[in-house]
Amino acid sequence: MGEASNDPAEHARGAGHWPNEPRTYAALDLGTNNCRLLIATRAGKGFRIVDAYSRIVRLGEGLSQSGSLSAQAMERALAALGICADKIARRRAFQVKAVATHACRSADNAGEFIDSVARRTGLRLTVISPREEAQLSVAGCLNLLDHDADAALVLDVGGGSTELSWLDLRTTGPGLDQQNLTHRRAPIAAWLSIPVGVVTLAERFPEGDAPSADWYRSMVEAMKREIAAFSHAESLRPIFTAGRAHLVGTSGAITSLAGLHLGLARYDRNQVDALWMTRGQCEAAALRLAALTARQRADQPCIGADRADLVLAGAAILQAVQELWPCERVRVADRGLREGLLLSMMSQRHRARGARRRFVSSGGHG
Repeated sequence: MGEASNDPAEHARGAGHWPNEPRTYAALDLGTNNCRLLIATRAGKGFRIVDAYSRIVRLGEGLSQSGSLSAQAMERALAALGICADKIARRRAFQVKAVATHACRSADNAGEFIDSVARRTGLRLTVISPREEAQLSVAGCLNLLDHDADAALVLDVGGGSTELSWLDLRTTGPGLDQQNLTHRRAPIAAWLSIPVGVVTLAERFPEGDAPSADWYRSMVEAMKREIAAFSHAESLRPIFTAGRAHLVGTSGAITSLAGLHLGLARYDRNQVDALWMTRGQCEAAALRLAALTARQRADQPCIGADRADLVLAGAAILQAVQELWPCERVRVADRGLREGLLLSMMSQRHRARGARRRFVSSGGHG
């Protein structure tokens, strides 16, 4: 008798679907700091979320010093991935994409960890390149773009890396949407991936007993040096200088700043996602945070203990970007890579079905 598979996607496919049951798709993003899952069905030009999960696992904790994933970090991630695998199987996902980013790109024991994930959860993690990470984040944010603007800068602040994608919106026209434009055809004029995120920046600049202006400024300047060396987006500089561009910020740190700005008693994605903030409002929220100790930040309802020591690093990254590529308007995105993965899967299936219909109508056979 053959060995039973523990692959949640195989279990879901083997279970079959009711005739009228919509197909579900699962997108999992294992980052340096977070493990996130979305399960959704196709709905119109987008999708409808049927299940979601997010947990801070700090997979990359200490990675910048040791070069390896620690045993404790791997166990935290495996526990979260086990929950994700259960949800995927329970929701009978038709297609699953599970990706890992910076921590698994750079750790010398990443292969061992990925093998453990497959054995213990059945999930097959694919380590994606910085370029694909940037493309997927842009795809997940496409319907947040303001097409009255001429350019946009999508800033994706992760735990171990930061991706910046400059978009030339003059080439798209009003018909741009997530259904018709996959991540491989997004209007990215230039992109940059920096191996510095909130975890790595916070580890490089320990906070000490209390934050100080010099400490915070050191993080801003360190990030500015990384970005300033990049010259491939300079053709869009006149658009930014003329105020015809806007920023899209996708990260836990930026959504935390938005929640603080709104004064929310508890985090509410419906109020935060797609929120427009001014540059001044972002800076004011960062100043409020910088006046608090880590314990006081942990008491903030939109931050909590898991983000208290990282949120100012995220604010510093945002400020560094704003000082080099100023945008008066910032759109907050509680979305990104997972949404890009979902749309990519749905778009591929939509194109495949269209190709089959064209083949049949032309009289093809096999």
